Amino acid sequence: MKLGAICDDFTGTSDLGLTLAEGGMRVIQFVGIPDGPAPAGVDGGLISLKSRSAPVDRAVAQSLAAWRWLRDQGCEQILFKYCSTFDSTPEGNIGPVIDALIEATGTRDPVIVCPAFPATGRTVYQGHLFVGDRLLSETGMRDHPITPMTDPDLRRWLGRQTRRPVGHLPLARLRAGQAREGLLAEAAAGRQIVVCDAVEDEDLRILGRAAAGFALITGGSGIALALPERLTDRTGQRPVWAGLAGPAAVLSGSCSEATRRQIATHVASGGPARKIAMADLISGHETPETALAWVLAQTGLPVVYSSDDPAAVRENQQRYGVEKAAAVIEDFFGRLARLLVGAGVTRLISAGGETSGAVIGALEARELEIGPMIAPGVPALRLRGRDLVIALKSGNFGGPDFFAEAAAVLQGAGVPA
Repeated sequence: MKLGAICDDFTGTSDLGLTLAEGGMRVIQFVGIPDGPAPAGVDGGLISLKSRSAPVDRAVAQSLAAWRWLRDQGCEQILFKYCSTFDSTPEGNIGPVIDALIEATGTRDPVIVCPAFPATGRTVYQGHLFVGDRLLSETGMRDHPITPMTDPDLRRWLGRQTRRPVGHLPLARLRAGQAREGLLAEAAAGRQIVVCDAVEDEDLRILGRAAAGFALITGGSGIALALPERLTDRTGQRPVWAGLAGPAAVLSGSCSEATRRQIATHVASGGPARKIAMADLISGHETPETALAWVLAQTGLPVVYSSDDPAAVRENQQRYGVEKAAAVIEDFFGRLARLLVGAGVTRLISAGGETSGAVIGALEARELEIGPMIAPGVPALRLRGRDLVIALKSGNFGGPDFFAEAAAVLQGAGVPA
């Protein structure tokens, strides 16, 4: 195995898998740390963890366990993958995991930090993270219920999380052909962790090439754009996808602006949708069984969602507690996903990282094959050995018609042979 990736949530893993697979790498998305060796012929092993919002010590422990397994598979390079909006709290978990991986590998190489993903509007300039033409702190991420992002300066935000000084590689130096030189200079000056500017895909490819031979790199999926050309000779060979017919359903726990817009578009087009209220789950008036009965009675593409505006989310958190509110929603969607598959649903679409983690866990998936792109950052996935295809969508990804588009791609419509 040439590349090993440690990913802090499930949607982000499939996002990275899409980037690598479209570049020609043979990749497998593992759900958790495998019990045995990787299958033969795999270029990249991507380990999905549910560590983004876990306590710091748990996130570090899980990441180190993943690193040890990847090391034992002979990986030439380790990639720590996090979200393109750098989802984290002032305490972590990005900085503590980077620190732990630096110590575990013993590397003195510079460590790139770059969440940029230009295809979805995420860019880094002068060390600041932008979404479109707005600073990250001016977007809906400032109201994220678990990891509110209130500071767009990645150097300052990461500096609160790590014990190490944080450096910076400016765009001008990168584009002057001095990316590797600049990275090495920052490390030599004692700033081993380096926030790197990138506003176009080619900037990310330059960074990926500059990191040749480095033991550890970190970033969003965009940082992997140049890795297939470095690590394989099959660049451009995309995965074959046959799709799967059968009933489809959407489960959405994401409260992002993009997901709420997708739900509104679905409802406006006449699509069936059922909103799940926290109070009804707590009281027992709403259960996975009642939601299942509703889904099975629908025609078209049924959407079951708990997605709500930030004020309603805060009200629920204050009333029930942050951890309990999250646990109740995740348990509901996990149990519902298991019931839906048991009832014959073969195409499942999940919106939101935490929701997707709950769904995949409940379905006891172990390995996922990466299919074609549904939207930037979102591939079609197949559970190996099962008649089930799935889309795991980060809350902020996809256009207004994402749900319908995902259902079509999972079925094989519009996918080149």
